[in-house]
Amino acid sequence: MTTSRQPVALEPYAATPGASRGRCYPESEHPYRSAFQRDRDRIIHSTAFRRLVYKTQVFVNHEGDHYRTRLTHSLEVAQIGRTVAAELGLNELLVEAICLAHDLGHTPFGHAGQDTLNQCMEKYGGFEHNLQSLRVVDELEERYIDFPGLNLTFESREGILKHCSRRNARELGELGERFLHRHQPGLEAQLANIADEIAYNNHDVDDGLRAGLLTEDELIATDLFSDHYAHSREQGDKMDRRALIHATVRAMINEIVTDLIDHSRATLTRQAPADIEAVRGQAAAMIGLSPDAEARHRSLKHFLHGSLYQHERVLAMTERAHVIVRGLFECYMNDMHAMPKDYVRRAEIWVEQSGEAGRARAVADYVAGMTDRYAYSAYGRLVNSGINEPLMG
Repeated sequence: MTTSRQPVALEPYAATPGASRGRCYPESEHPYRSAFQRDRDRIIHSTAFRRLVYKTQVFVNHEGDHYRTRLTHSLEVAQIGRTVAAELGLNELLVEAICLAHDLGHTPFGHAGQDTLNQCMEKYGGFEHNLQSLRVVDELEERYIDFPGLNLTFESREGILKHCSRRNARELGELGERFLHRHQPGLEAQLANIADEIAYNNHDVDDGLRAGLLTEDELIATDLFSDHYAHSREQGDKMDRRALIHATVRAMINEIVTDLIDHSRATLTRQAPADIEAVRGQAAAMIGLSPDAEARHRSLKHFLHGSLYQHERVLAMTERAHVIVRGLFECYMNDMHAMPKDYVRRAEIWVEQSGEAGRARAVADYVAGMTDRYAYSAYGRLVNSGINEPLMG
């Protein structure tokens, strides 16, 4: 069973600043902040991170103040990640940096916006939100005189790019090699990836119930919810509905996170990788759930796909998101000067370098960086003033 111990030192297979593969642009070390702490701090102070508060998770931003946004989701992912990292002797600061940055490239309107932007960019190389997150930290953030982007360490960038097509991986040099050879990233990157899945799976249950798109009776069809809902009801007969739901979701997360720690610890003990490079040479992840917990976790995910993400009210919002994102993309492609001057200057440089593909990439960068409410406002101002209706009834 898991204990409440706090490791006094990192395990040999953890990422350490001293063994980092470094930054794209060399920098002097900071006197009292480690390289991974500086990465975390740079992410927190970035413009893209601040915008996450107005980007949707499942529901559009103006639907209510109680629903999760990309920002609150990222904080919850980081909380799960750091808890597990501490128990496994991994680098908490690196895990936190990756977790906080993993959604920086997400478009407005969540996956609906991403899918539409990918369709718009089909002739120009497509759009991948993980690759866009990397573009944000490598190129698009403008905070330093000596280099573009945030100049994060290889390890942070490795964790941010959790998915990538082979076509794009070929253009990423060292960072893309693992996708070509089907190797794993470091353990901190593996952990951030699964912490993301745990967070959105369980917290979408909470938001779905709050929005009235799911009911407890429907969710009882999944073992993970059913077991903990029944137990929570037994523990507090007088508990009101919201408290009962919170107790259930907490217990669900606790079960999965506890299993993640126990199963991953057993795997690491059995395989005993000598260092992070030994981890990177593996074809299979070492951070993961036991088969039973994985099955319960996946069952809940499949339920949410069928009952929440395909709910008619969510689909209505999704369709409206398609219209807005496509309309904005086409508008800016037809007239780059409808974008702010700094984006126009960047677009002009890329047009000189890559022609129409450069223009499209500059437009995609601008649209992807929008918050939900800004995209909604810009569409109403530039494309269709009759859009001022709520996205969900």
